[in-house]
Amino acid sequence: MIRSFALASLFAAAPIAAAAHQLTVFASVDCEVVLVEAKFSNGNAVQQADVRILDGQNTLLTTLPIGQDGTLSIPLDSVDHSEGLVIEVDTGSHHNYWIVTPDDIARNCQS
Repeated sequence: MIRSFALASLFAAAPIAAAAHQLTVFASVDCEVVLVEAKFSNGNAVQQADVRILDGQNTLLTTLPIGQDGTLSIPLDSVDHSEGLVIEVDTGSHHNYWIVTPDDIARNCQS
């Protein structure tokens, strides 16, 4: 009985431990750059990660390293963004993404 309770308690706590290191990705856009920000759920910036930039058809355009501050600026004129972009951040043990739609880009480019 005690062993069952201890095992049940362990499994009940597992989702909390797994969520403790969740990766959060955010991307904002203006007419010049896409600014990517990545941090863990505890607020710590990601310091080492590959950032993959894909077009709206999920074709890989480029892979860049994230900065020590957990950010990366991607010049819009360096990638085909006509169908939007998918920004994937991969730390090796955590992965998440953000979608930038063509409407996001157009809306933020209006004067």
